[in-house]
Amino acid sequence: MFVTDIRKDFYEKVLHKRVLVLVSFDVDAICACKILKALFHCDSVQYTLVPVAGKMDWERVFSEHAEQLEFVVMINCGATLDILETLQPEENVTFFVCDSHRPMDLVNVYNDTQVKLLMSPEESIPKYEDIFRDDESDDEDDIGNDSDGSEPNGKRRRFDEDVLERRMERRRKRREWDERRHQLLFDYEEFSGYGQSAAMIMYDLAWKMSKDTNDLLWWAIVGLTDQLLSKKIDRETYVLEATELNRHVARHNHRGDEEEDSVSINSMRISFTSELQLALYRHWSLFESLRHSSYTACNLKLWTLKGFKKLHEFLADMGVPLSECKQKFSAMDMGLKDNVTDWLVTSARKFGLEQITLSSFHAQYGFKNKFCAFDVAYGVNALLESVETEKSQEGYFLEALDCLSRSNIDKLAHGLELSKRQFRATVNTVQSLLDMTQVISAGSFLYAFIQEGTPDTRYFARPNCLGMLARFTLEAYVKMSKNRKARTLPLVMTAPLNLETGTLLVVGIPPLPELEQSSKNFFGRAFEQAGKKTSSRILHDNFDSSVIEMKNEDRSKFFDALISLLT
Repeated sequence: MFVTDIRKDFYEKVLHKRVLVLVSFDVDAICACKILKALFHCDSVQYTLVPVAGKMDWERVFSEHAEQLEFVVMINCGATLDILETLQPEENVTFFVCDSHRPMDLVNVYNDTQVKLLMSPEESIPKYEDIFRDDESDDEDDIGNDSDGSEPNGKRRRFDEDVLERRMERRRKRREWDERRHQLLFDYEEFSGYGQSAAMIMYDLAWKMSKDTNDLLWWAIVGLTDQLLSKKIDRETYVLEATELNRHVARHNHRGDEEEDSVSINSMRISFTSELQLALYRHWSLFESLRHSSYTACNLKLWTLKGFKKLHEFLADMGVPLSECKQKFSAMDMGLKDNVTDWLVTSARKFGLEQITLSSFHAQYGFKNKFCAFDVAYGVNALLESVETEKSQEGYFLEALDCLSRSNIDKLAHGLELSKRQFRATVNTVQSLLDMTQVISAGSFLYAFIQEGTPDTRYFARPNCLGMLARFTLEAYVKMSKNRKARTLPLVMTAPLNLETGTLLVVGIPPLPELEQSSKNFFGRAFEQAGKKTSSRILHDNFDSSVIEMKNEDRSKFFDALISLLT
């Protein structure tokens, strides 16, 4: 059931109790976890925090802690699964679920005892009476048993005919109800998508308890920003949510100009301004940022000789020397750096880059460190999906969690460097796929395979990074393709996951119009049906249904079935 008062029905319930917190491996979940940790520390709530990489991990962790707990908090995991059926908990265990994945399992929605959903209800959820009903026997006790058998044969025959007719009518109504239920479930579960950021839900809790701070607000901002960057929400939804967060920014950061000089070195100030859609440009060179940002790279077609020439024309139109553009942004001439944003926006209009700016948030730590929410989201994700081998998955999770603290700027800086490597690997792979014409049309969708031995494949054995590559590839292909239908096609991409076990990571993304206007994705159900049809060895372990693992040997028959299914 949905919680109507998150403070009373959730937080006050877990006060003075020991809580198990399960957190999925994504930036929004980490930000939500960071906010909840701060609240728990404030009220001395005892908790055990465990990151969970997938459904099997989720089940295993719960079983290991099941005997020690009464309350479980799940962040960006659990809502899409039948929790009670899967975990088989004791009757005294209560689950509080804060999950942005959709659609939610309807058993969770209508369970009013053990499952409490911290999200807002959605209009698309079917009504209880249309999905659930008490089991009634189609064969009721024979009413004729009331008879002592002394009725004439004609009367008993008419009586039996009436009973049979009533039973047939009940069965007909039950069959119609079952058909309607099946259609409602199909319509509800056909597409996967995302709801409100988990970090924003947790920040709303902090605000309602008057315990919100600038730090908690910043983590909510980073969580929302990650949803935009990973295309989990569209631009319009982001603007609406960001406008709401800006009200809190104004409340927490209302110092006047006369107070600016007295800001403590340990203070934090957040501002809401127009930001360039250029990846990490404050921590990179302007030239490299333009090359590796999907918006500019795809619109200028920078993987072609003509497009690369156009980039130089663009920089010349700005009036910024190439030598300045190629050195680190922080080292640029002050006179140029102070004006380069305005010049870039002016030149962008001439080159068809009207949407190169988007409203975003900046955080100023003391006098020196200034970060954009876009960059922080990239850095946290890079730490979370690092390909360095000296740490475990849990180690990377904890490092990503720590880098959000102001005292760990060095860890965030390391994440930004890792993010640059991810961007380089992504752009190089996109160029290779286009040059080798390895983005193939299957009629109803596009697909691309990252071959074993391809440089930088290790980066794409991670679901978020592979998703970023798939979105970049689809946008680049659409810009290059002369086929108008290409814009309406979704993309499926595979990359080697584990060479020893011969497994692949598969991700499906919706076509570009949906990427810009909606996050609905039909590949979760399509993958499931194609797998069943071909008996392919696939694993739906990710909390996102459009991400699966598959045996390399089953790839051909799986894609044949997928083509047949979607044609």
